[in-house]
Amino acid sequence: MSGPVRWAHVFVDRPTPSFARACDFWTAVTDTSLSAPRGEDAEFVTLLPKGADADTCVKAQAVTDGEGGAHLDLSVRDVPGFVAWARELGAETAAAHDGWAVLRSPAGQLFCAVPWQGESVRPPVVAGSRLDQVCMDTPPSAYDAEVAFWSGLLPDWSARPGSRPEFHVVEPPPGLPIRILLQRLDTESAVRAHPDLACGPDIDAVRARHEELGAVLVARRPHWTVMRDPTGGLYCLTGRDAETGGLPRAASRATGPTSGH
Repeated sequence: MSGPVRWAHVFVDRPTPSFARACDFWTAVTDTSLSAPRGEDAEFVTLLPKGADADTCVKAQAVTDGEGGAHLDLSVRDVPGFVAWARELGAETAAAHDGWAVLRSPAGQLFCAVPWQGESVRPPVVAGSRLDQVCMDTPPSAYDAEVAFWSGLLPDWSARPGSRPEFHVVEPPPGLPIRILLQRLDTESAVRAHPDLACGPDIDAVRARHEELGAVLVARRPHWTVMRDPTGGLYCLTGRDAETGGLPRAASRATGPTSGH
């Protein structure tokens, strides 16, 4: 296999007609500024932390097909080696580019292998929250294979059951900014992904701030709140600790020493 993943970015994917509005919202939520667009159709932007010592871990992409969602960019020293390793574990190459590749997991979730650019410093917690997780909503028929794929692809990450039977956490080594949550759906559907923010005990305060920025409440759960951003894209606010990404201590005692949504 190739060397370890050295950094990760979460991409917030939103339809082209509403892309500018999505960028306005997500830069406000993460207290970032927007890079100049890049790509053949100016479809990629980076959300730049305002602190000089922090590296970026959130980007956005304008998509022309579908409703959007989220995907991961995994940064490695050896892109061809990582692609070969992913394919050996069951991934398919969706698109090959000069120096990077778009891959598809066994369940169909897109992700990218890109060169590591030396990133090493996580952005800070912003207004009580941190965007730190991609949740992959997976149909039940593909769930076990998808858990096995991501666990095998990232062997130096900690893969373990989450706080509920339908969750499986794939947590990076200390210092990496983005973790993965696999969630088993109740019914068959296409795999899809959305970003999650860790908010600690202040979910309601974070929710109120997001609503002021144009987000809409969808549903409240015991330890997370489902939201839609101003363009209709789903995301979740979770009760996980914004610094560590884990469940609050009281919740850990109640559900066991695991962490999930």
